[in-house]
Amino acid sequence: MFAIEIENLSYVYPDLTPALEDVNLQVKRRNKTAILGTNGSGKTTLIYHLNGIITAQQGKVKVQDLPVDKKFLPEVRKAVGMLFDNPDNQLFSTTVFNDIAFGPRNLKLDPEKINSRVQAALERVGITELAERPPYCLSLGQKKRAAIAGLLAMRPQVLAFDEPFSGLDPEVAVQFREILDELVEKGATLVYSTHDVDMAYAWADEVVIMKEGRVLASGRYDLLRDEDLLQQASLPLPMLAQLFRNSDEQPRTVEEAATLLEPQSGRLKVMK
Repeated sequence: MFAIEIENLSYVYPDLTPALEDVNLQVKRRNKTAILGTNGSGKTTLIYHLNGIITAQQGKVKVQDLPVDKKFLPEVRKAVGMLFDNPDNQLFSTTVFNDIAFGPRNLKLDPEKINSRVQAALERVGITELAERPPYCLSLGQKKRAAIAGLLAMRPQVLAFDEPFSGLDPEVAVQFREILDELVEKGATLVYSTHDVDMAYAWADEVVIMKEGRVLASGRYDLLRDEDLLQQASLPLPMLAQLFRNSDEQPRTVEEAATLLEPQSGRLKVMK
């Protein structure tokens, strides 16, 4: 039932700065789970524990029933695809093709299978024409696509993303979400950090609210209507939750809200 299970996880950086404090969390399979918090809340450090970039100092982390520790790191990293906030941190080969092929080659796949996976990943993210381009020549949006193509070629069961939509223009962000929606529909689990409460409210299935290394609350996306909780986390109320706070209707997207606000809809109750 759970793709990720975290028990009593604490972590302190080498300079003695506490990053996580007694985190307990369960993430459902085939869900989109947003980890929300301000800068310094611990959300990135938590994401880095999911594929062993950081291993637990205290407590336990399991992903796809695998303990995230040194013994199981190769298996964990096959199961968990990590996307960094800055794609330059994971694009390093001479061409986009070679970057995407890096993971499958490490799996010792035969050349035909490697080529098939790379071509399929390039097509899925819409950058086939960039296959022979050096990654450093790409725009930020193209780099993000190349980075996720590298993950798709590995076919991970869990996607752990740190601020995946930062720096993307709205059109590219929508296309990126469509790709991720399709992956989740096909069985993947997505966990991503963000400070964007509006996007999480509209798109996530579950949310985790963090502050100063602690989990304040976790559950369905409608936790983001809890004004007291968000105030405690120093996060703003989503705009639509604020606009419809006294309505019987609770639209999650601008499109849903626009439909409700049409005079002929007859659905919107009088706001107090």
